[in-house]
Amino acid sequence: MHGMNARVRGFSMVLIGAMLWGLSGTAAQKLFEDYGFTTGYLVTMRLLIAGSLLLGFAWIRGKRVALLGVWKDRRDRIGLIVFGLLGLLGAQYTYFIAIETGNAATATLLQYLAPLLVTMYVAVQARKMPRAIEMGAVLLALLGTALLVTNGRWDALSVPGIAVFWGVISAVPLAFNTLYPGGLLSRYGAEVIVGWGMLIGGLGLLFIERPWLSIGHVWTGMSLSLVLFVIFFGTLIAFLLYLGSLRYNTPTETSLLACLEPLVAVIASVVWLHVQFGIYQAIGGLCIMGTVAILSLPKKEDRSNR
Repeated sequence: MHGMNARVRGFSMVLIGAMLWGLSGTAAQKLFEDYGFTTGYLVTMRLLIAGSLLLGFAWIRGKRVALLGVWKDRRDRIGLIVFGLLGLLGAQYTYFIAIETGNAATATLLQYLAPLLVTMYVAVQARKMPRAIEMGAVLLALLGTALLVTNGRWDALSVPGIAVFWGVISAVPLAFNTLYPGGLLSRYGAEVIVGWGMLIGGLGLLFIERPWLSIGHVWTGMSLSLVLFVIFFGTLIAFLLYLGSLRYNTPTETSLLACLEPLVAVIASVVWLHVQFGIYQAIGGLCIMGTVAILSLPKKEDRSNR
């Protein structure tokens, strides 16, 4: 019974985390559309504050040696900076600008093409043809993307072309985040590496973005609540819940359950923000989520080793 309770706890944690991630994109869209906020401001504040709090959380949990140790090794130091600037900042900025130029539903679904890019990269690196099921996932993802951005009308896009561009681009740094920091994560822990990475990304963005000089933002009780939600619930708490769920679930289960994020983003966009989302777009979104599900399944050899 204790084991079942642990699994329920793990499932609940990843589902709540995925819901918070999905809602944070919708909250950002509301800030862009109704309160004059910009991608640069929101991403800078999100990374700086959430990164600092995550490092503080790691410090409280007794990970002080890892917090400082990552800076002592030259290779790890460079790797951490690359991860922060190209990985975390790249993923956050491109995702939010895809929302600002389009909508949260489309941006979130397009970013979920990242597992497809990971699969293709691994196949090229191994100089091995993808398996039949992976080739099927590629075709399903292409079909899903086409339906998502056209809504079945091949003579016009259902969202601005610039939003499609940034949405697809956002999948690249997200895939990078899956492939690149594995060694760093195993040596120092996710809280330390992601915390420093967020802080580095936020500091890097300060070279082109000055949050204290930003104008045009409309500060109300609602807009302040949305900003705080994006930073705390949509970033810090969502990440901690996702990370904590890995103690109870397998990575496969966690990846599959995290597919709730784009579903929540779509529902919230349609119900709360009244975004038009056609039947063909819905089918396209399901195709992309199906791709993630297929690619998350363990291979035969993995199952046989359990």
